[in-house]
Amino acid sequence: MNKKFLIIILSTLLMTSCANTAEITKKNIEAVSEIVDPKVNIDLKLKPNEAGKIMVLMYHNIGNEEKEWVRTPANFIKDLNTLYDKGYRPISLSDYVSGHITTKQGFTPIVITFDDGNKNNFEYLDDGSANKASAVEILMDFHKSHNDFPLEATFFLTGSCPFNQKGFESEKINYIIENGMDVGNHTQNHVNFKSTTKDEIQKEIGAQAQFLKSLIKKPDYEVNTFALPFGIRPKDHTLTTNLASGSFNDVPYENIAILNVGWNPAYSPYDTRFDPTSIPRIRASEMKVDNVGLYNYIEYFDKNPQERFISDGIDGVVTIPEEKKEKMANIADQEIYIYSTGK
Repeated sequence: MNKKFLIIILSTLLMTSCANTAEITKKNIEAVSEIVDPKVNIDLKLKPNEAGKIMVLMYHNIGNEEKEWVRTPANFIKDLNTLYDKGYRPISLSDYVSGHITTKQGFTPIVITFDDGNKNNFEYLDDGSANKASAVEILMDFHKSHNDFPLEATFFLTGSCPFNQKGFESEKINYIIENGMDVGNHTQNHVNFKSTTKDEIQKEIGAQAQFLKSLIKKPDYEVNTFALPFGIRPKDHTLTTNLASGSFNDVPYENIAILNVGWNPAYSPYDTRFDPTSIPRIRASEMKVDNVGLYNYIEYFDKNPQERFISDGIDGVVTIPEEKKEKMANIADQEIYIYSTGK
């Protein structure tokens, strides 16, 4: 890829300097090479480690009382401030699974998700304004005051009335998408897949994907990420392929990411162990998390920084310390850059 850019730039220089091609000297070529090779801009003192693990956070509700599946507005803001201060920055779920990570160098990507599409995730008040204590508005306000904390989150929606306010379904979904966030599939009826049939699985996923797509104005937007209700897969393992792809009423669906419920950080998308059809999530809470919640893993990464994904800031280059190279996969359109840490 770098060679192609080099040829293009050199060709441009030749055309613009045809009257005096001697001006293109060895020094010019070296300068151009330096420009097009992105690795020269990687600061190895920041110890980039794109073989490290990434937290995919799972939220459900924002409410007035802290509970197992409820985060108060104040505590949600505390989470965002803690993540910000600790050097974590949100990326989209699709960028994570595709490996197109451009988090600023030295920082760690995270993925923020909300399940169910409850009213407290995105609510309109009687006067028509958005509830500032809802998840969407808290995220937007935090991004406004911390513009280097990208506005990225995925809301997994179930049922025929996403966010539970009749008449606003399409408006809310398109508002989320227009502001850079995403919506994903959480089945039509929040069904437990443990004992379902192939047809039931395809109906639950396919019908919901078609319904959500019908509400979205952006023609090329794909509903192609899926969070398992209850985190449960079919007991009959031969049916699990239907979670990733299938069809309903002759309309196909395909999910590029399938998310579980818990309970540990996810592998780097460049790791040989990474499986986009089985992505673990961390419960973003402080109640009943059995020592595997958000703050437990923030502490873990503080104590074990070598396990944390540290971005090199460049899409197309995967930078890893030499001791991590054994677990790296061959990645299409990505250059693997291995460096020595002196160990």
